[in-house]
Amino acid sequence: MKLRRSLAVAAAVAVAAPVALFAATPALAAGTPTAQTQNQPTYAELVKAATDTKKAYEEAVTAAEEGRKELEATLAALHSDTHPLKAATITANKAAKDAADAKTAAEQAVADAEAALEAAENDTEKAEAQKALETAEADLTKAVEAQQKADATAEAAQTALDDARVAAVREYSVLQDTRDKALKAKDAAAAALAAAKECVREKGLTSLAVGLPSKVVAGSTVDFTLRVTNGTARTLTVDPLVFIHLESEQKEGKNPLEVEWSNGSDWQPLSDDGPVHIARVDVMEPGEQSDVKLRMKVDSKAQAADAFALFASDASDAYNPCVLGPMKRYDFALLPAGSEPGTVDEAQPGSPGENDDKRPDTAKPGTDPGTGTGTGTGTGTGTGTSPQGGTSEQAVVTGTSTGGSLAATGASSTTTLALTSALTAALGAGAVFAVRRRRAADTV
Repeated sequence: MKLRRSLAVAAAVAVAAPVALFAATPALAAGTPTAQTQNQPTYAELVKAATDTKKAYEEAVTAAEEGRKELEATLAALHSDTHPLKAATITANKAAKDAADAKTAAEQAVADAEAALEAAENDTEKAEAQKALETAEADLTKAVEAQQKADATAEAAQTALDDARVAAVREYSVLQDTRDKALKAKDAAAAALAAAKECVREKGLTSLAVGLPSKVVAGSTVDFTLRVTNGTARTLTVDPLVFIHLESEQKEGKNPLEVEWSNGSDWQPLSDDGPVHIARVDVMEPGEQSDVKLRMKVDSKAQAADAFALFASDASDAYNPCVLGPMKRYDFALLPAGSEPGTVDEAQPGSPGENDDKRPDTAKPGTDPGTGTGTGTGTGTGTGTSPQGGTSEQAVVTGTSTGGSLAATGASSTTTLALTSALTAALGAGAVFAVRRRRAADTV
């Protein structure tokens, strides 16, 4: 049975299958200390495990299908009278039958000789009959030995034929067993990857406004800072999330708030269509902060209105592609030009409204056209080696972002972690329906 290729594939699968042992590790919980993650698989490793076990399973299925065809062909060949093993059994069985017939004839000759001896009437006849009986008995002994030898030869030939059939079935059963094990490994790896993709919420990843006033007069410009703090035990790649808008549209339908953010060298406009990511920080160690300068120019013709700002951070680390910090909402008042606001305190952070922080499933990497227009890395102070390592997709993404989405830098789409946005904003009568972005990775 020619199953060398199939068995080689089976062996490859047997080597690949143990990958699922670590692939089945549950996703890390929020706040997991770094020390506890040392023996955990990284997200890149889970992606590789899912990819490898899926490929191994597909190869095992192909090997099993080929093995089944070869098994059927082998059994059909063994059943043919022209096959050497089957031909040997036919010849041996015929020889055994001939030997049995010869033994039967020898037994009859002995019986006839015994009868002739009993019928002998004189000494001469008795002597001749006795001699004939002895010859018949000797022939019978030889016939018995010949039959035993022929039976043994026939049995050996049949055993060889049966062994060949059993060996063919066993080889196929190995392929079946390998296919089943490969399926279990694939399912375990896929389940582990799916668990790792689930968003993890980290309360310690904070994004707070510093210097944002509670009252803003039309025609003025306000400078303030978005301060992102990694208060978690994780080393993160962080994308600050920003949205600033009026509670309701002005009559002319134009947002009078023009917001820009600094990438360290120039000012980038902030889209007012919905939440956007700005100032990506590639590596933010636990305890580090990153400040992003923002300024808000208010149209001099702006009417009195209530306004709000939403700040949060979406992030990833070596173990999870989706780590979400809490969103904070800042409410402030927009006053007509020439107003005397008096003492103005800073706007205070509060919890987002019911519809401020929706996080639905989003599109696959590479499908988000983005909503922002800025590029840059902000003014963060995070330094150090990327937590993802040299093989992780997260480690080869630059700090430049286009349209508020993560830009891939030459890596395959299988493991690229991309930001995609889904935005539904309905502004009116003090209600904002904004959708928070989340990170997602390709499913294998």
